[in-house]
Amino acid sequence: MNRPHAWKPALAAVLLLFSASRIKADGETQPGRDPKQAVDENYTAKMKKYTTQTFFTSPLVNYLPASKNVPTPEAVLGDVAGAPGILPYSTDVYKYMRMLEKTSPHVKVFSIGATEEGREMIAVAVSSEENLKKLEENRARLGRLADPRTLQMNDAEADKIVAQAVPVYYITGTIHSTETGAPTALMELAYRIAVDDSPYVKEIRDGVITLITPVVEPDGRDRMVDLYKWHLAHPKDFYPPLVYWGKYVAHDNNRDAMGVTLKLTENVMNTYVHWNAQVLHDLHESVPYLYDNTIGDGPYNAWIDPILADEWQMIGARNVADMTKFGMPGVFAHGDFDTWSPGYLMFIAALHNGISRLYETFGNGGADTLERTLEPEEYARTWYKQNPPLPRVLWSQRDNNNYEETGLLVSLHYFNENKRTFLKNFYLKAKRSIEKPNNEGPAAYVLPADEMRPTLQTELLRVMHKQHVEISRTTSSITVALPVKKEKKTTKTTEKKEATKDEKPEPTSKTFPAGSYVIRMDQPYSRIADAVLDHQYWSPEDPQKTPYDDTGWTFGELYGVQVARVTDTKILQAAMERVTELRAPGGVKGEGSVFAIENHAEPALASLRYRLKAADMQAAEGAFEAGGRKFAAGTILVKASDAAQLDAASRALGLQAVALAAMPSVKSHPLRAARILLMHSWLGTQTEGWWRLALDKLEIPYEYASTQTIAGTPDLREKYDVILFPPVGWGGSLGSVIHGLPTDWGNPLPWQNTPETPNLVGKNDATADIRPGLGWEGVAKLQEFVNDGGVLLTVMDTAQFAAGIGITTGVSSSHAEKMKIVGSVVGTRLVDGASPIAYGYNEKVAAYCDNGPVFSLSSIAGERRRRKLGPEMGERPTGRGTKDDPDFAIGRLGMEAPDEPETEVWENPNVTDEQRYNNSRVIPPAMRARVVLRYADAKDLLISGLVEGAGEIAQHPAVVDASYGKGHVVMFSINPVWRGETQGTYSLVLNTVMNFDSLNAGRKNDER
Repeated sequence: MNRPHAWKPALAAVLLLFSASRIKADGETQPGRDPKQAVDENYTAKMKKYTTQTFFTSPLVNYLPASKNVPTPEAVLGDVAGAPGILPYSTDVYKYMRMLEKTSPHVKVFSIGATEEGREMIAVAVSSEENLKKLEENRARLGRLADPRTLQMNDAEADKIVAQAVPVYYITGTIHSTETGAPTALMELAYRIAVDDSPYVKEIRDGVITLITPVVEPDGRDRMVDLYKWHLAHPKDFYPPLVYWGKYVAHDNNRDAMGVTLKLTENVMNTYVHWNAQVLHDLHESVPYLYDNTIGDGPYNAWIDPILADEWQMIGARNVADMTKFGMPGVFAHGDFDTWSPGYLMFIAALHNGISRLYETFGNGGADTLERTLEPEEYARTWYKQNPPLPRVLWSQRDNNNYEETGLLVSLHYFNENKRTFLKNFYLKAKRSIEKPNNEGPAAYVLPADEMRPTLQTELLRVMHKQHVEISRTTSSITVALPVKKEKKTTKTTEKKEATKDEKPEPTSKTFPAGSYVIRMDQPYSRIADAVLDHQYWSPEDPQKTPYDDTGWTFGELYGVQVARVTDTKILQAAMERVTELRAPGGVKGEGSVFAIENHAEPALASLRYRLKAADMQAAEGAFEAGGRKFAAGTILVKASDAAQLDAASRALGLQAVALAAMPSVKSHPLRAARILLMHSWLGTQTEGWWRLALDKLEIPYEYASTQTIAGTPDLREKYDVILFPPVGWGGSLGSVIHGLPTDWGNPLPWQNTPETPNLVGKNDATADIRPGLGWEGVAKLQEFVNDGGVLLTVMDTAQFAAGIGITTGVSSSHAEKMKIVGSVVGTRLVDGASPIAYGYNEKVAAYCDNGPVFSLSSIAGERRRRKLGPEMGERPTGRGTKDDPDFAIGRLGMEAPDEPETEVWENPNVTDEQRYNNSRVIPPAMRARVVLRYADAKDLLISGLVEGAGEIAQHPAVVDASYGKGHVVMFSINPVWRGETQGTYSLVLNTVMNFDSLNAGRKNDER
């Protein structure tokens, strides 16, 4: 039976629902508060007060909903998020997040690990009460999408899970400690998602699990807060820069996603993978006002799934569109950031089948409100920046928080609206990763069982393990086909060379012995393994002329171990077992009074030397045979040692010690546990931090002091045998190292623990004023140290410093003019294998180079080549006869010209009789520089990355041992210790350390 007008109440309800949900014409929910929910008027008024322009906020963040039970950030901060003068410590941020957890059913806090200095890291999950109750059930669902093998690669089954699962959007903040705004923005964002009942935010809460790590680098965060408090207490003074961030590195903490050497990277990696998250969105602050630089510019990383590139465009474009509609200027998604290197934190997601995202917003490096004036290129209107930032603006931390929160809420909402698409993409990217062997390839990477450097092989495999890559090991030998190499095309002007009888044909197959490690490409995380183990090529003709970071990083080359890229899918049928524990075999074999440990340039050898400080260890200076085995120069001989102690130490380190009946009759010298000083400059601790990290992981003890301390040390040689002076990096010129920062004006810049700055020093160094440098007194102390028999090891800019102060006899250093080597893997060649520095290395050594200095040798002290009239003469002058005939002078008997002495680019020039006559500046042959490694020929220089203008550095010395008095200055043009990725060249440093007082061993002097 029909009731009259029964439809009217129903229509009214529909209209009310339509109004309340603020639906746009296209069906999307409009941003804006729920009029039924009360607003925290006091908090909202303060937000508006601290926002410097009305267009620096949005309908999403221009109010704060009120809650009777849940505290706002003001409960901990004492003011609103983004208020001037307030930066919370990491513990304050965590305290607030845990207050949310106690008062809201929509928040859960998880501890995800600790930093090197022991500070906690957390992840905060914000979602609906129902979602949080079913976290494990949902994680299991997402885990099946993350590994389609559990679904038998069945798309229909995946679709069922996609329809049920709740995606995880992981946000990380303040990995860069000088970028200070994210913690307060994320505190307030967590509150908003937990409390706001507006349809726009409620859809996010019900549809997505928002996971937040508000402080990725707690050590650096707390130091930055200390500095800011010092600044507030001394408002008229300059305040120190943030010299130390974490225990080891500063800005480079966002370059660790390949090597996973830092705790913060490992903790975020494990969290991302454990939660099976779909997005990792990292917050940074260096560009006005919001740059979604994931889209950035080319070239894109060659190993990402094309689906990801589309997702970057989708989310980034929508982000810009929505914020532009809000009237917020300066939001854009294109720029000069190339997404080539996978070293950034966000790339954890990119190469683990998720979506990597990164914001650059506009931070003030603190909580002051400042007038900021931009550069023309920053405020220029371009095709991708139609509403650019203002040329000059009064900018506050609140403005920055508004942009961060608005961008994140817009992204979260769009992600929720399209979550089924993104979840299906998550599954598809994993599926396509598994299908890699049958598509683009390769089938696998194999690390052979006959590796001569098993400890380094193990270290590389441990990196793969940290990346959650599956590792297998063959139980029998396997032979696979090798790809056929294409012959180079010939032209009409070139003749094809005929094969001679002596030429060996290219092998068509390769056999790997049982026990070889296999990294299969038919697994979900094959892309990260492929990306770091493959070779990279950045074309000099690429339109991108300013690479943002390293261009090459092939780990097998940098670790100095064999890694075979196998395209034959037969490898996948080989008998193999999954590996759960990685350990190189070690220990003592046999019985005897002497033990021999082969030196294959493994850093673990140095660890052994320091673990067994009392042991009598010798280094063999030549090859020898003993017990039916051949041993190479550099073999370590351990005499009269406690066999049980040696067995335990060598077993733990993965080193094999072979017992010999007696000491072999080979010349040897003591291998000592040198007393090491690692010297740093207060100009920057970024690059040397990687050296400290390497030494600490190897358990090699050292003292750590600044150039200022060196200058005040009475007798360096009495305390130390070796001084390591790693690259200074930015500002590391000769003058800067000596003079430091200007002291003629301004105030002292202390780096000390005080009541105002209780966290500043941590486990590093301290000074009353970071400005003074080494000073001329310090220069004299270093000269005296080397002259008295010490070893000074210098790298890149510090090698140039050493040359500049005159302690690198016969070696000069210069910058290349046109060469461009941007963080690449290059080839070097062994020149003097008898040098103890080279013990364990083969003829070819891959090394990391970043526009290293060009070393040149001279046999005459202070020599400057004579100025010659006219052009250089490369061939004989015009005259009689053929090209190879001598010319003649009319009217006299001919005389044969003396042969011009010829030397290679990397060699000390021969001294002519003319030059030697009455010339006290001729360097005696025993005092001339000794080249250990040189750069490869130009055609062979590039291994991975970008090398342009190779001729300027090709064949020049790469590692030089320069004599000075009784000591040595060892100079590196390459960087042997970099980001935990270059372990194959660590032993160039460690050999120097262990053989510090025998570096002249095996030396052959020039004849003239």
